[in-house]
Formats: sequence, C-alpha cells, structure tokens
Amino acid sequence: MGKRRKNATKPWTRRRIRTLKRTDGLSMKLVTSYTMESVVESVASRHPKRVALRLFRDDQSAITFWELKQAKDSIGLFLIDHGFEKGDRIALVGESCPTWLVAYFGITAVGCVAVPILPDFSAKEVDQILTHSGAKAVVVNAKNFEKVLPYVKTHPDGLIRMEDLFHIPHPISAELESKEQLLWAPGRDIRRRKVDEKAAQIREERLCSEDDLASIIYTSGTTGSSKAVMLTHKNLVWNADISSDVYIKLKAGNRVLSILPISHVYEFTVGQILELLCGCEIVYLGKAPAPSILLPALKEVRPHVLMTVPLLIEKVYRSSVLPALKANAKLAKWQSFAPARRLIARVAGRKLKVTFGGKLRFFGIGGAPLDREVESFLADAAFPYAIGYGLTETSPLIAGGKPTKHRVGTIGKVVEHLDVKIEDPDPKSGVGEILVKGPSVMVGYYKNEQLNAEAFTTDGYFRTGDLGHLDRRGILSIKGRTKTMILGSGGENIYPELIEAVINNQEYVTESLVIPEQGGLAALIKIDIDSFAQNMALNVNDAKAEAMKYVNKIRDDVNKELAVFSRIRTAELQEEPFDRTPTQKIKRFLYSRLKDGSDHP
Repeated sequence: MGKRRKNATKPWTRRRIRTLKRTDGLSMKLVTSYTMESVVESVASRHPKRVALRLFRDDQSAITFWELKQAKDSIGLFLIDHGFEKGDRIALVGESCPTWLVAYFGITAVGCVAVPILPDFSAKEVDQILTHSGAKAVVVNAKNFEKVLPYVKTHPDGLIRMEDLFHIPHPISAELESKEQLLWAPGRDIRRRKVDEKAAQIREERLCSEDDLASIIYTSGTTGSSKAVMLTHKNLVWNADISSDVYIKLKAGNRVLSILPISHVYEFTVGQILELLCGCEIVYLGKAPAPSILLPALKEVRPHVLMTVPLLIEKVYRSSVLPALKANAKLAKWQSFAPARRLIARVAGRKLKVTFGGKLRFFGIGGAPLDREVESFLADAAFPYAIGYGLTETSPLIAGGKPTKHRVGTIGKVVEHLDVKIEDPDPKSGVGEILVKGPSVMVGYYKNEQLNAEAFTTDGYFRTGDLGHLDRRGILSIKGRTKTMILGSGGENIYPELIEAVINNQEYVTESLVIPEQGGLAALIKIDIDSFAQNMALNVNDAKAEAMKYVNKIRDDVNKELAVFSRIRTAELQEEPFDRTPTQKIKRFLYSRLKDGSDHP
C-alpha cells in the first residue's frame, strides 16, 4: 500500500520518464517500460481520478484510471491463484466495452497471453481459434456465448462472463446452454480479489516483461487465410508510445468515441492504448455504428478523437455531402473551378464537423484504402482527417499523416525508428513491395514455421505484401497488394485498386471490384439503386434493368481514363453487398473467376 501511495504522489510525468535510460537506443515518452503493466501504472500515477473508460449512456460503467489499476491487479492475482502460468492463453470474445479492456490488462500484466477474437467470427471459426491457440480460459459476453459452448463443455472451469467479469465455476458452467442462462449464472467477481502486501509480492514476481507475448491475434484477410499473429508487449506499447505526440498532441480528459472492435489491432493500439497513455476518456458506443445510434452519440459525447475505417466517411460523403452539392445547380456549376470548389468544401466541412460533435481534432482513417474523391473533399474542407497505414503484423502503425498536413493520395511519414524500404522498385514508377523492420514487427505466426519463412527476408525484413512508393522526403504512398496485382498480357503490372478508384467516382456507384478473367479484366459494380431509381423516375425493378445497362456505360467512360492494358472488358451489376473482412475490405478471394469464366461464388 505504501508503494502505491508513493507512486501516487510522484506521478510518472514526461520529464521524469525522460530520465530513465535504455540500452536499445529507444526513448520512452509516457511509459516506464514497454509493457501493458506499465501502461496502466504510468497513466494511473498521472491521472488517478480521471475517467478512463465508460459505455455511452451508462454512467455506472465508468472506470477511473486508479480503478483500472486496482482491477488489473486483482484479476492478475485471481489468475495466479487459479494456477495460470506465464504464457497461458486466455481468449476474449465480445464487443468493445470497458470490461473487455480491463480483462486484457489483468491477463497480460501477469504474463498470460490474450487471444482477442473478433465477434464477427462464426461459431466454427471461434472454436477453431480456441483449439489452435490452446486457450485455457475464455472471457465471453452473453451475445457470443453460444459460439463457445463446445469449448466450455471441455473446459468447464475456464469461463469468465465479460459483462461483470465473474468467473462461473464448474459444475455451474457445464450446465449452461444459452446466453440467458449465462447472464443469470452465479459466480465470483475476479476484480474483487484483495491485494494485501503478501499478494502484491506474489504478483510482483509474476509481472510481464517487454519481450513476453501479449496477444495472439487471428486475422481474416482478403485472401481468405486466417493467420495467428504473435505480438509482444514491446511491439504494441512501443507503437502507441512512439506515436503519442507525433500526429496530434492530445490532452488529458479529451474524449474518444470508440466504434471499432478492440479485438482488431488498429483500434486497440491507435484507438485505445495511445489515448489512454495521454489520459483520454474512452467512450464505447456499445453497438454497431448505425446512423440511428452513432449520430446521437456524436452529439452527446462530442469526441475529440474518432478512429474509423474508410467505409463510414465514404457513406457519409456519398449519401449526404455529394447529393447536397449536386442538388444546388449554382454550386455544381462552380465545382470545376479549384478555388470555388475549396470554398464550397470549407462550408460543407464546417457542417460536417458539427455533425461529428463540433469538437473533433483527429479523425483517424485506417484498415483499408480511402477513396481518392472522398479524400480530396476532406482535404479541401479542412476536415481534421489523417490516414494511417499498417498491418496486424506491425502492431499496426508503419506510417501516418497529420490532420493539418495533407498530400492527397499519400499516407505520410514512416514512424520513427522503423526501417522501411521498397524491394525491387519499378525503374519508372518506383513502386515495389514494402518491407519493414523495427520494434513493432511481430515475433511471427503461431505454429506456422512455413509461413514465417515466407514472411521475412533473409536479412530480417517483414514482407508486408503491399506495393508502395517512398519519395525523397520519406512520404509513403500505397499502390496496391502484391497478391491482387494483375499481370497484363504484355507483362504490365495492373493495380485493380487504382481502377476501382476511377469506377467509384462515377455517379451512383457505391463500390466496385476489378478482377481478372479470361481475356482481360472484369468489373463488378454496385449501384445505389434507390438513388438511381428516384433520379430516373423508375420503380426499383425497372431501375435494376436500367442499372445493368448503366454499368456498361460506366465501363466505356472509365476506359477513356485508363491505359490500354488496364481497360475493362466486361462490367457487371453487383446486386448483393460484397462480403467483407472486419476492417471492411472486400474479400477478393470470394470473387475470383473460375477457369470456365464463371463467377465464384
């Protein structure tokens, strides 16, 4: 107890942390070591009474930084008491909420490994992950409980309810069959373990180190292969700490509205750990970000920070901003003049900021490429957006931009201390595969030595699989994926993402996918049928027939803007929404062409 009081009176300020010396050449900013334990301890010493986490419209859910520290300590001791050893895996299955993150800190602080599982995964996928990871316990909410039922039957003493962090013991757990039964099951609050002097000493002896695994994260990529990425404490905490004052300088008490799954490393590192280190208050939406839920939350929370994927702002632009601009004939007339266009965009941008609560200072966009037209509008509108690039394997941030400095079509500067280079750049374009080495690069893929051998160069660089360009100023641009690049009949490199960007700028197009087919390229194009029907004064059925003709016109118009080898041979109407990964990238592998030229699926 005396030690905690001493730390409380002597907070770990930036100045005090700067006096700490390391032997690896790195400089810590807001933590005393690159561990999850230090994240909580350091920030709790600076802002013990500030609210750290809460659910939207649920004041009872609020947790201060000091309460977060106490809960972390208690959970760690509970795990030690129940025989959990360093390296034991504990899965987390549920939507983003305060108790998700509280459980994560408790698990990792004592050297156990968290296995975050995306709630979008099916029951079969969840069961496969639990089996492959060798999870010894699972923290799950009621909504996802039935996905882990087979696991609980074989691990009856490893069930922890996420809603209140109660351990449901055997034999009660083995008898549960539904989410309703889980909610009413009696158990023990793992946050209430008394931390006396002896218990504190036991926990101290089990604390994690920087090189211990913190997370094993199972990805679901656009190529269809799920990989188990092993990330250490240093990988994750360094990535957040090094970025904490580069892209925006946040103040203690700034509010963050969290709308993405924490189980994805983009939201976890850049949208959670970084902000917590700065003393921000994270408010979880608690539900899918549908307009009926998101808009009231933006108005009430008035966030300073919002992390999102491109799909959200692209929908806002195409459903609200663009129609308003086109509906006004005078405004539409001036859109072709750059100075007037920027002035119009500034006015629209001010209205958009009000929609997002009026306090927004950092609108982070990552996880997938942003449409070029949408980005141009955001830049003209002086909207405080910034684009980040990275992968789960890099914890994730590799490069990023600032809300005040935009170069449309680029990402930004590479994160300090990361070594990024372009392999075999094209002599004309300078485009090649992006390779990266540094403190945030993963240890490797869990139980997959073959994949590990393929993922790294002989001199230790991680192969991102992304194609990019690095200019003389160190600004990184992304051009596509090595696995999606299409080889033209004349040996030309064709990047489907660049063609899709041209298609998506056509009127009524919501999204598209360019894929190779026998004899050329095919484009699957999704149209906003409702807007199309309204504009054409047609009913929906007739509009679909006309839309099929319209996509051929789009093909002809787009081909005029493309090089001969990049032109589309066939265009088809995509009636159903594309299947997506958790970060909203289209699962391209599902739409590959079979040898006979038919669609799959």
